[in-house]
Amino acid sequence: MNPRTTATGPAQAPQPLEVDGVTVRFAGLTALDDVSFTVAPGSVHAVIGPNGAGKSTCFNVLSGLYRPASGSVRYGGQRLTGLAPHKIAALGVARTFQNIVTTEGTVGDNLMLGRHALTRAGFVSSALHLPHAVREQRTHLARAREIAELVGLERHFDSPVALLSYGDRKRVEMARALCLEPRVLLLDEPVAGMNTTERAAAVEVVRTVRERLGLSIVLVEHDMGLVMRLADEVTVLDFGRRIAHGTPDEVRRDPEVLRAYLGTGADSTGAADNSGAADTTGAADSTRAGNTGAEPSGAKNSGPEGDGPGTPGKEAA
Repeated sequence: MNPRTTATGPAQAPQPLEVDGVTVRFAGLTALDDVSFTVAPGSVHAVIGPNGAGKSTCFNVLSGLYRPASGSVRYGGQRLTGLAPHKIAALGVARTFQNIVTTEGTVGDNLMLGRHALTRAGFVSSALHLPHAVREQRTHLARAREIAELVGLERHFDSPVALLSYGDRKRVEMARALCLEPRVLLLDEPVAGMNTTERAAAVEVVRTVRERLGLSIVLVEHDMGLVMRLADEVTVLDFGRRIAHGTPDEVRRDPEVLRAYLGTGADSTGAADNSGAADTTGAADSTRAGNTGAEPSGAKNSGPEGDGPGTPGKEAA
């Protein structure tokens, strides 16, 4: 099957993802304050900021886990705000989570979960193994194998997920999202916890996915070296506000970004550039407390920031 083709027909070209004036409040705390940005079709757009900046809250709004108090999210003119997560996924927006969300079974079993939304055969047809249901199952399985090969998991397709390395499990997470045949892929800290070798491999996977599938990718990541290498545009959040937007080179020299990460003024630009500027994220994050609070007004029940859905908790990023 062609990488640009789904089991239900030709894949649509990516459309702009527009975030317009989004505000999210956790009880009395404003987690996002009038945030706006646009993800250009086929681009890699990074959302960065210190801990507590509102990055994962933003992802939860994009994927439908949170409903903003005001503002809107549109994809290709279709309003996503207020839609359930599964309906947003059906429109072509898929996401991964900071924490690995895998099930028991093999890599293939996990990837086939991502094909569920594209399955047209009903429960009875599948249970009775009617011919059309069997044919559809074979088509989905073949596509899942193609995606496993795309992310470098082809030799693990029939292996139990529990036996894989941490880096390979993160790739299973990404591959399952890709099995939804999205046009926009939301990657929430895709290299968090990986060693140097695994990070390098993950960067190549993201590049390959973008080139082969033509996706728009929205990336939240604390590894600033990765962001600077991969992103076409960067949006910087600090305490829920957008403080900068532009190319990676423009952002790393922005005085407001330097203040947010380093606590320095614009006169430190040269020194920060020479030392890697935003690569000091770790030091900055260690001194920043994450936002906490109750469920945002209008939000659905969902997990804490950065975690999978369904686990009560507080915002982590």
